[in-house]
Amino acid sequence: MEDKKKSHGIAYFAQRWLVNKVYIVLAIVLLAALVLWGIRLLLKGNSLSFADNSNIDLTPTQVEHIEAIGEWEFLQVNDEELIDTIKHGFFGDSELARIYYGTLRLGINLKETPEGWLTQKHDTLIATLPPIKLLDLHFIDEARTMSFYEKGSWTETDRKHMYEKAYNVMLKRALSRQNLQLAQENAQQQVKELLRSMGAKNVVVVFSHTRP
Repeated sequence: MEDKKKSHGIAYFAQRWLVNKVYIVLAIVLLAALVLWGIRLLLKGNSLSFADNSNIDLTPTQVEHIEAIGEWEFLQVNDEELIDTIKHGFFGDSELARIYYGTLRLGINLKETPEGWLTQKHDTLIATLPPIKLLDLHFIDEARTMSFYEKGSWTETDRKHMYEKAYNVMLKRALSRQNLQLAQENAQQQVKELLRSMGAKNVVVVFSHTRP
């Protein structure tokens, strides 16, 4: 009888040991699954973080440094114009021909950029620039201006009118559609290079008067 009770006791403890072992195994499997799931989330989170870091987020200080560049020249036009005029008088005609030299610089002033001119859409940085313009209104080199031919008497008012004529001719020539287009293309290329050097990969450059 005692042997029978002892046998039942051993079987009971063996059964309890097997049950506990199963619980332990299940707990280990569950723990392993949780660890793998956590690692997977961590790796996924890191990959997303890396993707986000591939897009540049310029700080206000960086933007201020770009704007501090101020005037940025993208095209220089050197011009030489021969301007002549004639006055008919009672005692004969007066003639005057003068040569004017000018250097016209086309570009933008980054201090005139519109508010929020740098924006980011997905993985693309969009830079909206002010229109191309003439950077210096005093482009005629008066020190190089010379008379090519002069006959008769001429006043300072006459010379001023010739200067204004030369000014307008140079201005029209420099601000041609072809020159403005070339200056825009140079601006797009150089601004893209600047922003890419700061970490941007995809850059689009537009101008405020052509903004979609």
